[in-house]
Amino acid sequence: MRALVQRVSEARVVVGGNVVGEIGRGLLVLLGVARTDTPADADYLAGKIPNLRVFENEQGQMDRSLLDIGGELLIVSQFTLYGDTRKGRRPSYDDAAPAELARNLYDYFVSQSRSRIANKVATGVFQARMLVQSTNEGPVTLICESKV
Repeated sequence: MRALVQRVSEARVVVGGNVVGEIGRGLLVLLGVARTDTPADADYLAGKIPNLRVFENEQGQMDRSLLDIGGELLIVSQFTLYGDTRKGRRPSYDDAAPAELARNLYDYFVSQSRSRIANKVATGVFQARMLVQSTNEGPVTLICESKV
């Protein structure tokens, strides 16, 4: 499982002209699921991401987590994180999970995140064509993986 995590001052997902998920200050998580992923991978990232110390303290040092600041989380499915661009010009998505497995693990990751975060956890719509709008604060962008 792979997540691109951005510290944001705001973010939203629009589907068909309607806002379906929206947060204020927090983390935008673009989540990719690999064909070899299991619920243990989702558990690992659901525990790791809200505890990442990427928010600044009074001295300007990044040592506060999403949980520490009471921030929000927006989770968006993103199979293209498993696009392999090493050969040719068209990415291969062979490593990405098939839709049914990806949906199950995405939903599981969302439920695990909601159980760990007292504040708002919003989502996009799985397999929808989405417009993701965000204001990256910092900018701070990290890649987190459940397998090394």
